Amino acid sequence: MINRRTFNKAAGLGAAALALTGIEGIPGASAAPRPAGRTPAPTVPAVTPGTHTSFARLKHVKAGLLDVGYAEAGPAHGPVVLCLHGWPYDIHSYVDVAPLLAAQGYRVIVPYLRGHGTTRFLSPRTFRNAQQSAVALDIIALMDALRIEKALLAGFDWGSRTADIIAALWPERVKALVSVGGYIITNVEAQRKPQPPAAEHTWWYQWYFATERGRLAMQDRKDRHDLCRFVWSTVSPTWHFDDATFERTAAAFDNPDYAAIVIHNYRWRIGAADGERRYDRYESRLAARPVIEVPTITLDAERDPFTPPGNGAAYRDRFTGRYEHRTLSGIGHNLPQEAPTAFAQAVVDVDRF
Repeated sequence: MINRRTFNKAAGLGAAALALTGIEGIPGASAAPRPAGRTPAPTVPAVTPGTHTSFARLKHVKAGLLDVGYAEAGPAHGPVVLCLHGWPYDIHSYVDVAPLLAAQGYRVIVPYLRGHGTTRFLSPRTFRNAQQSAVALDIIALMDALRIEKALLAGFDWGSRTADIIAALWPERVKALVSVGGYIITNVEAQRKPQPPAAEHTWWYQWYFATERGRLAMQDRKDRHDLCRFVWSTVSPTWHFDDATFERTAAAFDNPDYAAIVIHNYRWRIGAADGERRYDRYESRLAARPVIEVPTITLDAERDPFTPPGNGAAYRDRFTGRYEHRTLSGIGHNLPQEAPTAFAQAVVDVDRF
């Protein structure tokens, strides 16, 4: 989930109430002024969250180190939107978003990240690495395999980080960006520094995963099921999901590499596990906090415990292209599934920047 630059809210440092007003018919969203000269975007029809429960098309393609499982919706020759999920979630975070975008003429691709769902490593000898640049390169490989030169990237949690990295390091592959939580590229050295107690408490599972006990919990099917459901309820306090909704996503946790990938990701980001040398050059560039120049809309979920105060001010200087920020009131961490219309509208709008 998102990195330590969001800790200030959890610690209650300098938090201020956000002034939230409606924008473009989306309740509870606030935004910066619309860029001058932008072509008006169509209004995405509202959908009740949970309207859809499955994807019509599930596919596979060999890409880089993986056989990637992914959902696809919309016309085959439409402009491409890649929707990237986080932890502990899967492609169902976009089960309502995908048909909304497909109806607008987009080709929507929603891949299972490494270690999730039907995505598999091609070789048993490949190190089960989940450092940020490795996951980003998976998406570049997927684009290459599908012969997608350029796409609009949209994500939350691990997906936001992945999309941010691609936009920062390979901007020529990104038409535009929707990033929940803003700029969340991990700086491992910065993560080594202690944070206020309330912030450390919010990240309890990260420290749990650094222990052998946490690793064993991820390996045990029942323990990881219960742990992931608990995370859902705490980071999305206003989302009243039912058992069936959670179980559809929980099936993705049965991937044979799930535990290894999750544990490595959280250990790596706090410096408790090594990455691979092949990714050092990318991590070196990311440690310098490169700016993102592609057109971007950032989204903050007001009820997400990781959302920083300031209505996007904490990361505004990292986005140097056309930019807009929106905050969704009453929404928690799994923003695309909790507020699919607002998420889809952001994609359609940023495509008109």
